[in-house]
Amino acid sequence: MNVLFFIAKRVLRKKGYGTSRPTINIAIAGVAVGITVMILTVAIVVGFQFSIRDKVEGFNADIQINKLDDNSSMEPAPISRNQPFLKELKSLPQVKHVEEYATKSGIIKTKTENEGVILKGVGSDYDWSFISRNLVKGSVFHPTDTIPGNGIIISKTTANELDADTGSKLLIFFVTRTRQADSAGNYGYEQRVKTFYVKGIYHTGLEEFDKDVVFVDIGQIQNLNFWTSSQIGGFEVDCRDFTKVDENEKAINKIIGQDLEAISIRKVNSAIFEWLDLQNWNAIIIIGLMVIVSAIAMISALIVLILENAYMIGLLKALGMTNLDIQKIFILDGAYLIALGLFFGNVVGLSLCWLQSHYGFVKLSQETYYISQVPIYLNWGYILLLNVGAFAISMLMLILPSFITSKVKPAVTLKYE
Repeated sequence: MNVLFFIAKRVLRKKGYGTSRPTINIAIAGVAVGITVMILTVAIVVGFQFSIRDKVEGFNADIQINKLDDNSSMEPAPISRNQPFLKELKSLPQVKHVEEYATKSGIIKTKTENEGVILKGVGSDYDWSFISRNLVKGSVFHPTDTIPGNGIIISKTTANELDADTGSKLLIFFVTRTRQADSAGNYGYEQRVKTFYVKGIYHTGLEEFDKDVVFVDIGQIQNLNFWTSSQIGGFEVDCRDFTKVDENEKAINKIIGQDLEAISIRKVNSAIFEWLDLQNWNAIIIIGLMVIVSAIAMISALIVLILENAYMIGLLKALGMTNLDIQKIFILDGAYLIALGLFFGNVVGLSLCWLQSHYGFVKLSQETYYISQVPIYLNWGYILLLNVGAFAISMLMLILPSFITSKVKPAVTLKYE
């Protein structure tokens, strides 16, 4: 094998090539461009999926627990906050955080504008990290278990449409069921109004949610619905690993009882997650095309290399070297060229990813893509898999052209040299 390595190095270091040197350089460049595009594709697609998923999770959490009924509105039936399963729920390995919530539809009214919104009531256990990251003005409020606050957090979209700012007074109108039933046992509906003051303004770029969702103290929704302080709309559960959210949904449904239902965020927002899953196919197609292009470039380089070294092949055969050993020489050359291309491609690809993640020089229209710049997510496992896969597939595709060496006849090549 040392002899084969020695000859392989001599083949690549030989000077005076006619056409093989430019072909080899093009092949190396092809592999480099291919792995660069693959790294960028995976980093951007995964980064985009994580960015959108983070925003959707920020509004809804991974799993919601509500009363099991046929109500498909944004106002779930109340349940007790003192559930016997809570201790077991919080002890599940995949459960990161559990919080109470309630929602109610309303219409914000100012002197000149009206805007329909969904109020999300949150309690003292609410995780404000997502909203805090996306807060553009003001601050979050901190609900208490005593007197409900009248602070409200609205989106930048809603603030612009209502011409509102922090400190602005907002009147929100609601239609709610009456406190008591009539003599026939039927409940009616009445209009109620609440006054809120803008505490903070957030902006996530996910317009589907930004234009609708505002945050208030859960006590306000309890008062509007004539609920007791022990009644809430449901629970939200944050999981440690999003890839296991469907498994966690099943595990939670087993412990919460038949009157309640746990539903994952993938089902609540199925259209968004189906759209994100389609991005995986785009990445697979691009990666597949790049692997094919890189392999074809290497095959061309290897064929040219073999043809320009026909005399050497004939001489080695005349000296007793087998066809298999000669094949190994050129496969070793191909492996070296592939590795060289992968090295340069990784340097360029990872450098571009680093520059984009730190400086964000490639911008996007947030109204169209929900994010303001191309997102980057680097996972070293993905990078290693791309390199190993590209190398292995390219090497497999070099085996066939290497059989050309067996067609070289020593009597013919040495006769005309």
